[in-house]
Amino acid sequence: MLVGFSQHLAMADHGAQTYARSGESVVKVLPTWPGYDRPGFGAPAGTAPEGSGVFLSPSLTRQETRYIITSAHVVGDATRIEVADLNGQRVDARLVGIDAQSDFALIETQDLTGLSIAITSRQAPMIGSHVCALGNPFGLGNSLSCGVVSAVNRKAGFQPIEDFIQTDAAVNPGMSGGALVDAEGHLLGMINAIFTKQADIDAGVNFAISTDLLLDVLKTLSPEFCRSPDSSPLLSSCE
Repeated sequence: MLVGFSQHLAMADHGAQTYARSGESVVKVLPTWPGYDRPGFGAPAGTAPEGSGVFLSPSLTRQETRYIITSAHVVGDATRIEVADLNGQRVDARLVGIDAQSDFALIETQDLTGLSIAITSRQAPMIGSHVCALGNPFGLGNSLSCGVVSAVNRKAGFQPIEDFIQTDAAVNPGMSGGALVDAEGHLLGMINAIFTKQADIDAGVNFAISTDLLLDVLKTLSPEFCRSPDSSPLLSSCE
């Protein structure tokens, strides 16, 4: 019994390693909304003033890139998009493409590159496996919370196209567009929604768009994310 308990603790105590392998890939996304001249004001109802994003290279490996994935509702109506990395460097980004049906967007930084997060599988994680959520809760900056996978292939009714990983890792406003990662820091999904009845705060029922759906949508937003003879076999074919 004691052996089993110690093994469980070892599985749960991966947060520092997970953050070291993925934390610098997560950025703050700062949209400026119509009628305002700076971020933080005029966000649509139900949308946090700031959001999150994740550097993702078309190679799906840890290399420098200008591409960032985020949620469509974070940047869709913005007149200007800025991102700030872990070191506080703040630059403009342009909207490459958006898919409102899945609430997903791809942006590209103008004068900044970042280390891409890695994707090593399109398969749904095992229910009960340990995961961590990284993002920008309440605009406070890069933060980490950990929990388990509660369900996979979940549909929750937030948008027309859904394939969610459900987790009890704490997620709060501002974390949309952030990363749900496994113990090794590999991307499992992009944080997208919170299920709550009373207030827009974490209730332990949180959702991330699966990498399987993300990669299918990415090919429609940029040919850089189409499979080719030299690309990752995880990418979707555009033919």
